[in-house]
Amino acid sequence: MKRRTALVGSLAALVATTPARAADLPVDLQLVLAVDVSRSIDEVEAELQRRGYVEALANDRIIDAILSGEHKRIALCYTEWAGTHYQVVVIDWTVIDSAAEARRFAEKLGEAPRQSQSWTAVGAALAHAGQRFEGSGFTSKRRVIDVSGDGRTNDGPPAEMVRDRLVSQGIVVNGLPVMMNRSNFGRPPDLMLDKYYEENVIGGPGSFMIVADDFGHFGRAVRTKLVREISSIGATSQASPG
Repeated sequence: MKRRTALVGSLAALVATTPARAADLPVDLQLVLAVDVSRSIDEVEAELQRRGYVEALANDRIIDAILSGEHKRIALCYTEWAGTHYQVVVIDWTVIDSAAEARRFAEKLGEAPRQSQSWTAVGAALAHAGQRFEGSGFTSKRRVIDVSGDGRTNDGPPAEMVRDRLVSQGIVVNGLPVMMNRSNFGRPPDLMLDKYYEENVIGGPGSFMIVADDFGHFGRAVRTKLVREISSIGATSQASPG
C-alpha cells in the first residue's frame, strides 16, 4: 500500500511539473495563398505572377491592413499547385505582425525557386490548402484560402465539391482568375473563366473574386484583393482590379 501511495504521489508530481502544451496563438486571419504554376503559364507570366505577390506583400496599404486588426497580426502560408501530383508549400505558416516581417516574407518568396508542372487541379489545390489549417498553431475568427489561376479543373476532384466541404468547415474561399485572351496549347481562350470561378470556386460568408485581365494586371489585382480580404471588407461578389 505504501509503495502504491508513493507511486501515485510520484505520478501526480510528474503531471504537475510537465509543462502544458502552449495555446494556439490568436491572429486576425489565417490566410493560405494557393497559386497556379501549371504549364499554361509561360515563364514571363510566371515571373509577373510571383512578382505580383512579392510586391503586394511589401506594400504599405497591405501592411497597414494587417496592423489595423484586433491582434495586429495575421498568419500567412504560400502554396503552389498544378495537377493532383503537384501541391507544394513554398513558405509555411509565418506570423506577419510588422512591416519588417511582411517584407522578410516577400524577400523569402522572391528568392524561392519556381517550377512549372502539367495539368490544372483546382479541387486538389483547395483540398491541399484546406489541410494547412489543421494543426497550424493559430486560432482566428477567419480562415481564408486565396486561390489564383488561369484555367479550370482538368485533373482531380471537381472544385465545387471540395469548395463545398471547406465552406461547411467555416473556411472562406476567394478567387483571382486570370483572363487570357490567347490560345492555350491549341485550345481557344477561356472567356468564361471568371464565371467558372464564381460558380465553382469561391464560397463562404463574404467570399469574393477579383478578376485580372491578364498577367500584366496581376500585381494590381493581388494588391486590391489582399487589402480587401485582410480587412474583411465586402460580400460575395465579382470585382475588377480597379
